Amino acid sequence: MDLHILDHRLRVTSISKNGLVNFTHPLIKLIFLRNRTRCKFFSLTETPENYTVVLDEEGFKELRPSEHLQVESAIWLPLNVVSNGSASSSSQAVGVTKIAKSVIAPLAQQHVSVFMLSTYQTDFILVKEKDLSVVVSTLEEEFNIYKEEGGESVPVHCQDVSNAIQPTVHPVLIPKNQFCVMSLDPDTLPSIATTLIDVLFYSSRFPADLLFTSSSGELWRMVRIGGQPLGFDECGIVAQISQPLADSDISAYYISTFSFDHALVPEEDIVSVTDMLQHQRNEPATS
Repeated sequence: MDLHILDHRLRVTSISKNGLVNFTHPLIKLIFLRNRTRCKFFSLTETPENYTVVLDEEGFKELRPSEHLQVESAIWLPLNVVSNGSASSSSQAVGVTKIAKSVIAPLAQQHVSVFMLSTYQTDFILVKEKDLSVVVSTLEEEFNIYKEEGGESVPVHCQDVSNAIQPTVHPVLIPKNQFCVMSLDPDTLPSIATTLIDVLFYSSRFPADLLFTSSSGELWRMVRIGGQPLGFDECGIVAQISQPLADSDISAYYISTFSFDHALVPEEDIVSVTDMLQHQRNEPATS
């Protein structure tokens, strides 16, 4: 398999709930008016705590400094696993589960902090730019590693090493909300712009009859990781969730945000996932 380091330098930011009104114009521009911005990577996630916005340096220029905007200091690089010339896929487990053992766990063992963004099509593993040499040296035995530069894929090699550190096991919360995982063709955005603006900025309910691409009608449940905001320097947070799910071949989408991490698992598996994670947290720590 191939691991691609995408040609984006990303910033991770947070917009407070009561400060969203100050960013309405730049967000509408970034989401709906792609031909008016040079931003090529954009992600917006709403949680009860805040809005997490991940975007490249061009997009970051659209966000004016504000007391309602928090910016994580590091530059992050997105990684993407590619198999046979296309984004990694599986007829069994989907999402972060399929890369838990090959990517997430090895990086955790080398004390590399990751920020996960699972999407309908693929998973983006964000790592700090300063950790890139450790990432390459850790994963180069498992993957052919390429860095995208100017539309070309350039092979990358590194000999650096790092020491493994035992990660902290965080508490989990499993709310009763049900979720759907869907995909939308960006070319259709203009036709539903008004609807999406209502949902994003006015807390409207998403219309149930609006058609999206979906491989199945299954529902998903959330596992929220962390009893308090997690920060960005700790390693192993994604691994402690994705590893046991991978061992049990349970699909999962994983979304990191500015304050907490979130995993989506099939509703039919939520009982076994709950038991599995609670058992993991009740086990005595090993040194």
